[in-house]
Amino acid sequence: MSTNLHYITRPSSLKENAPLLIMCHGYGSDENDLFSFASELPEELMIISLRAPYPMQPYGNAWYAINFDSEKGKWNDNVQAKQSVDLISEFIDYASNTYAIDSNNVTLLGFSQGTILSYIVALTYPKKVKNIIALSGYINEDILPERIDNKDVLHLNFFCSHGSVDQVIPVDWARKAPNLLESMEINHIYKEYPVGHGVAPQNFYDLKDWLVKNI
Repeated sequence: MSTNLHYITRPSSLKENAPLLIMCHGYGSDENDLFSFASELPEELMIISLRAPYPMQPYGNAWYAINFDSEKGKWNDNVQAKQSVDLISEFIDYASNTYAIDSNNVTLLGFSQGTILSYIVALTYPKKVKNIIALSGYINEDILPERIDNKDVLHLNFFCSHGSVDQVIPVDWARKAPNLLESMEINHIYKEYPVGHGVAPQNFYDLKDWLVKNI
């Protein structure tokens, strides 16, 4: 089994059944971005940071195109987004077959566009995921599955956070996520920090504490 996604890894201190953390970066970034967190995270985690499939000019990568059109305004390529959701889902299978990980203990950590996809991966393929760390993103309802059975998603845990002065993704968009998760009776925490489109130090400490409790 192979993967279409380039990635980098940090091995776990465990020889088998390691909890897996998969990182999904934001629009215009790459696999090195979130990987800077790796050294601060629990050593028993096997950490894999993915590179999104669409190269951008002059550098960086995207999970799907964001188009700027004078008539439509800003719009997302939802076909590409759904394809990337499937690529991440297939990558979880690949990682489970390739590394000595516990396939029942998989965490997705996303930022911005990577968060938007992490939400959808978890709600589309809930059996493949346990925890989701959703930084500076929102739930794009246009790419949610048509039907979600509550009993399939009850085991999921979400840590959602957003900058209260985010100029890239409005905080109002992020605030809809807890209501949607609540309607599905999914465990979640939602926090805001007085920053823009980024991860404040306090945000990182909070997500790390949450992760330690949930892996």
